[in-house]
Amino acid sequence: MQSDAAGGSPLDSVTEAIATYVAEAAPEALPEPVRKEAVRTFLNWVGCAVGGARHETVNIALAALAPFSGPAQASVLGRGERLDALLAALINGISSHVFDFDDTHLRTVIHPAGPVASALLAFAEYSSVRGPEFVNALVLGVEVECRIGKAVFPAHYDIGWHITGTTGVFGAAAAIGKLLNLDAERMAWAFGLAASQPVGLREMFGSMTKSFHPGRAAQNGMTASLLAARGYTSSTRALEAKRGWLNVLSAHHDSAEITEALGARYEILANSYKPFACGIVIHPAIDACVQLRNRDGIEAASIRSVVLRVHPLVLELTGKTEPRTGLEGKFSVFHAASVALIEGDGGERQFSDRAVRDPAVIDLRRRVRAIIDPALTPDAATVTLTLADGRVVEKRIEHAIGSLARPMTDADLETKFAGLAEASLGAAGTRRLLDLCWGVGSLDDVAAVAEAART
Repeated sequence: MQSDAAGGSPLDSVTEAIATYVAEAAPEALPEPVRKEAVRTFLNWVGCAVGGARHETVNIALAALAPFSGPAQASVLGRGERLDALLAALINGISSHVFDFDDTHLRTVIHPAGPVASALLAFAEYSSVRGPEFVNALVLGVEVECRIGKAVFPAHYDIGWHITGTTGVFGAAAAIGKLLNLDAERMAWAFGLAASQPVGLREMFGSMTKSFHPGRAAQNGMTASLLAARGYTSSTRALEAKRGWLNVLSAHHDSAEITEALGARYEILANSYKPFACGIVIHPAIDACVQLRNRDGIEAASIRSVVLRVHPLVLELTGKTEPRTGLEGKFSVFHAASVALIEGDGGERQFSDRAVRDPAVIDLRRRVRAIIDPALTPDAATVTLTLADGRVVEKRIEHAIGSLARPMTDADLETKFAGLAEASLGAAGTRRLLDLCWGVGSLDDVAAVAEAART
C-alpha cells in the first residue's frame, strides 16, 4: 500500500493498521460475549429509532429532504416512508438520537450505534446481508469510532467537537466498508474520505441539530466507503499525518489507543445503555431523586430546597437553568432533578415540551442548586432535600443505574424498547421486532428487522 506525500513507511501507518484489521476481521473470530453485546447495542438502537420517529425533528427533516430522495431502497424505522439508502441512514440516525436515549461509550461519551447501525441497516435493505456479517460489521464500526475517540478524548471534546459525529463517520465507514469487502488499501481510502467529513459542534446541544450529527456521520461514512469501493483515492495516512485528522482536530492525541490490542480488546464491551432520556452525566442525580421520592413518599410541595453535589462535567454540559423546550431540558440538571422528584422517572415524557413547561416543574426547578464536587466520579452524585418541616433527607449514588457497575439487564432493555415502540407498532408488532433484534445474528437477511419496524 502506498503512503502519502507526507512520508512514512507503508508499514507504520496508524490508518493502514486499523484499515488492515477491519479488512481482515472475520465474523467467526468474535468472542461470544462480544456478539451478545453487539445484539444488545443493536436492539437498544432500534428501539430508540422507532421511538423517536414521530418527533418534530424527524418530521421537519423528512419534509425538507424526502422530495429529493432517490429510489426507495430503505425504511424509515417507526414510519411508512422509504428513501434512498443514504438519506435513510441520515433520518434513522436523527430519530435514534433525538431523545438522547441511545447507547453511550462512557470513556468517550460517544453514542456508538447511531452512526454505525443507521448506515448498516439502510445498506442491508439495499443489498442483502446475513446476520453474522451484520453483527461483525457492527462490532468493527463501534471498535473503530471508539478507539479513535479514545485517542483524542478529552482534548478533542473540550475544544467543542461533538465526538459522536466526528468519530462516528469512521465507524460507519468501517462497517459499510466491511460489508463491501474492501481490501486494506480501499479501507484506508474510506477512512481518508471519512476524515475529510467531520461533523458536530457541542454548541448545538439542546437543539435539533444535535441529532443531525450521528445521522450525517452515518450518511457520510457510507458515502466514504461507497466511493472507496469504486476506486476513489485518498491519503492512506489520514489519521496520523501532520495535517491529518488527529493533529488538526485535537490539541492532544495518543494514537496507540487506536492500534493496541486489536482483536484482543473490544470497545463494545464498554458500551452502556440509558435508563433516562437525557445527557448521561445527569443520570446519577435523577437516580437519586427517583429513589428519594419513592423511598420517602416526598411531594414537591413539601420541598423547600434541593442541593445536588455533582461531577464537574454536569454543569459544563447540562447547566441550562431555564430550558424552554424538551430538547433543552435534556441538558438541564435543574429540570431533570425537579421532574424526577415530581414524576418519579426520567423517560422521554419527562423531557418533552409539556414537562419542561409544567408550572409545578418550573417552580421546583427554581429551588434546585447544583454544587460541583471534583471528588465525585462521573456516575456518582448526592442529592439533599430540605423539607418544609425542617427535615433533611439525602441520597448518595455511587454508580447510577445504566453504568457499567449497574448495567441495564436484558429485561430492562426489553421494557425500555416496549415503552418506545408500542405506540407505533402495537404490542404484537413490538414483540415480533424484539424477537428479530435478539436473533439478528442468525438471520438470513437482516432487512427483516427494518421491514418489521415499519408502520
